[in-house]
Amino acid sequence: MNNGKASRREFLKRAGALSLSGVAAPFALNLAALGEAAAANATGYKALVCVFLYGGNDYANTLVTYDKPTYDMYAVERPAIAYARNLLTPSVLVPHHALPDGRQYALAPGLQPLLGRFQDGKLAALLNVGTLIEPTTKDQYSRGVARLPKKLFSHNDQQATFQSDGPEGNVTGWGGRMGDLYAAGNGNSIFTCIGMSGNAVFLSGSNAIAYQMAPAAPNGTVPINGITSLFGSPACSTALKEMITAKSTNLFEASYTAIVRRALTAEAQLGVLSNHQNHVVFPGNNDLAAQLSMVARVIAARNELQTKRQVFFVSMGGFDTHDGVLTDHPVLLAKVADAMAAFQTELAALRVEDQVTTFTGSDFGRTLNSDGDGSDHGWGSMHFVMGGAVKGCELYGKAPVMANDGPDDTGRGRLLPTMSVDQYGATLGKWFGVSNTELLDVFPNLRNFDVSQRDLGFMKPG
Repeated sequence: MNNGKASRREFLKRAGALSLSGVAAPFALNLAALGEAAAANATGYKALVCVFLYGGNDYANTLVTYDKPTYDMYAVERPAIAYARNLLTPSVLVPHHALPDGRQYALAPGLQPLLGRFQDGKLAALLNVGTLIEPTTKDQYSRGVARLPKKLFSHNDQQATFQSDGPEGNVTGWGGRMGDLYAAGNGNSIFTCIGMSGNAVFLSGSNAIAYQMAPAAPNGTVPINGITSLFGSPACSTALKEMITAKSTNLFEASYTAIVRRALTAEAQLGVLSNHQNHVVFPGNNDLAAQLSMVARVIAARNELQTKRQVFFVSMGGFDTHDGVLTDHPVLLAKVADAMAAFQTELAALRVEDQVTTFTGSDFGRTLNSDGDGSDHGWGSMHFVMGGAVKGCELYGKAPVMANDGPDDTGRGRLLPTMSVDQYGATLGKWFGVSNTELLDVFPNLRNFDVSQRDLGFMKPG
């Protein structure tokens, strides 16, 4: 499973692409031209936080069908891994607008900490989101006449497609492309796109480059050994600093020294995080919670860091559940729920609930039918959006038929998505302040969807 860490090969490939300022991407020049105007129009503060679940989250045991007829179909398809219906009763969702045909859903028991957020109108669930190039019917899929994402069901490629609109090898992601639009409006562009869990294409822009933080470090930075003290000699430290930041005509050396200079500058500026400790005690032994805790501290320091728009990326692995759906998956979901609930409580304490929107992503969903005590790679999946600007306590989209060979099934209960990642991201981007014209550059596939379908409606007006 790809855990989101870039290999040396990927680093070199991406560094070379970035040095070309995105010439390989047709829409990059448009974003560069639009960036200053978009940044100038940004008022107030807003942030997007992507919570990516690496491995392909099991949709059917995350947002679990509860109405009796559909639950019975779910139980038949998953004889060894279905939740007992009585375990779901405490977390049944009662949306403001009921779904047609009596359809009902419940949160998996491990997601119980998010139930209150849903009831308070701060959380919404999206039914059946996935990677699509254009609206696709089952008939089109079956006859092979639809344009489909490349290498469906492949971890690396679908992670990349969700994050960037293309398979592995794409050098910009939609978070980074939004960052391109707003970096000029931030007093310090370094902190426009921030990753908390290693390199991810989601945050890479043509001009915006993700700044990687280390949540376990006191202020999120790892000092370069020798810069502060080398053999106890300030002179040696100074000499080392001059050596590793010296200008060079060699492409690789120039890229390396630029990164080092940027890291040293950012490290010094992030000293302000010492003044911003969390109000909330985040759960321990939970790496996702540690990442979101650091995100909250950076948001708290937004004025000192001079940021108006920020995009964050946090992640958690382990969701490739070919086995252990009833043993391992609930533990993973509980960590996700505990971390997200604590984060939202912290945002409320900072009085920025309405200015920060958190959303989930994953490689793909999984199959409805089980293979022993697990499930296989799928396609469409259920996702959550959280924040004060979300039109919460609602279920968005069409509830899929939970049956093999049903109208929403492409085989083994793999859901054919009815909402695309482009629509999902564009709805978030519109709230973020991205104009309709800019959205077509950030999300190249969006133009394949009717104008009336580009906004999924789960965000309040920005």
